[in-house]
Amino acid sequence: MSIDQQRYLSTSSGDNSKKLKPAVVYTNADTQKKQIIEENKGRSGIYHGINLLNGKSYVGSSVNLKKRFIEYFNTSYLLRNPSMMIWRALFKHGYSNFSLTILEYCEPDKCLERENLYLNLLKPEYNILLTAGSRLGYKYSDESRKKMSDSKIGLQAGENNPFSGKNHTDEIKAKMSDLKKGFLNPMYGKGIAVVVRNIETNENREYTTISEAARALKVTPQALSKRFQKKSTFVFKGQYQVEKK
Repeated sequence: MSIDQQRYLSTSSGDNSKKLKPAVVYTNADTQKKQIIEENKGRSGIYHGINLLNGKSYVGSSVNLKKRFIEYFNTSYLLRNPSMMIWRALFKHGYSNFSLTILEYCEPDKCLERENLYLNLLKPEYNILLTAGSRLGYKYSDESRKKMSDSKIGLQAGENNPFSGKNHTDEIKAKMSDLKKGFLNPMYGKGIAVVVRNIETNENREYTTISEAARALKVTPQALSKRFQKKSTFVFKGQYQVEKK
């Protein structure tokens, strides 16, 4: 057993964790982000995220672990899906306060079966449902409904907001700030007029949005958005002067 595996067994919550021999242990989900994504390319299996501050955890499975972990590290994706308690916890405490363990790799058709085994064994606090698979026909208990309600982000304001009065980590503040401005904001570029002047012919064309201008210039909206973050007017491809109106 590796040192990381021994550390996992000693810090995991619950006596049942001592029975486990995990496949891989990543002790810091923040600093090992690149390693987590690269090492799980083309693999399926069961994973276990642990909050190192309070011992609470989440168990999940995926037939495409790389894709799943990319979603976890995409703060924009998390903000669009705020109901999961584990995602709310990541925002509150920061990735650096979570470890990530691959409990086991398995064939895709075995994922749900194996996930159920670990859900029953570990009873993770961040899982609203302790049965893997479809929610079809499932009736939530009052406790589960309360957890889901409490875990929603940004749907309430003032003192009713679950984050009201709580301090975010610097890591999360920075990521949330990035989402509120610039090209990471899904509303960025909407309603912003752009004027494109052909330097050679001196012909001007006005577009109602950055996305519309980007299509005309055959470039992604993100590319123009990045340029506008630095300057409101710039020369593009040596032929066009692009200006935010």
